Amino acid sequence: MEAGFLATPSTVTKMHADSRDAVPIGILTVSDRASRGVYEDKGGPGIVAVLRDYLVTSWNPVFRIVADEEGLIRDALIDMAENQGCSLILTTGGTGPALRDVTPEATEAVCKKMLPGFGELMRTASLREVPTAILSRQTAGVRGTSLIVNLPGKPSSIRTCLDAVFPAIPYCLDLIGGYRLETDPARCASFRPKA
Repeated sequence: MEAGFLATPSTVTKMHADSRDAVPIGILTVSDRASRGVYEDKGGPGIVAVLRDYLVTSWNPVFRIVADEEGLIRDALIDMAENQGCSLILTTGGTGPALRDVTPEATEAVCKKMLPGFGELMRTASLREVPTAILSRQTAGVRGTSLIVNLPGKPSSIRTCLDAVFPAIPYCLDLIGGYRLETDPARCASFRPKA
């Protein structure tokens, strides 16, 4: 494990019995307290819960927990994209206006193309539930064949945001040459144009 990363028990646990052909999906929790082990990570498991509902494709989580340090976040994102083979990387935490909230800056630093529509739609969906959604700086971008999406830290907010944007994610991965993801249409109707 690289310096700055904290393994969780799920890091070595396979999501499915036969994981050889499972798609790796990066799940990066950004939290000073969770990285020190003084706070239970709820964001990472919140992402897993949503993906379990949505996906019919076999997949495995690639977990990392890092402190709110831009360099550590950048290193984790690059590792997941380039060494762990994650076409989809979902971050949780560090997207607010506080001094140590630097996840969007780290995301922008490692991406070649930014996709501001993700942040716009997530804020719009969240604003229906809480007026402080306008304080969120969530964004998304592409690094090579990897899509990186910033999510909030609260599990219910994670679900709200993924409900809004996940229908576009499988097609985005198709366009950038990432892994093909299939969703359960009863849970998440992903959009792909007709051939």
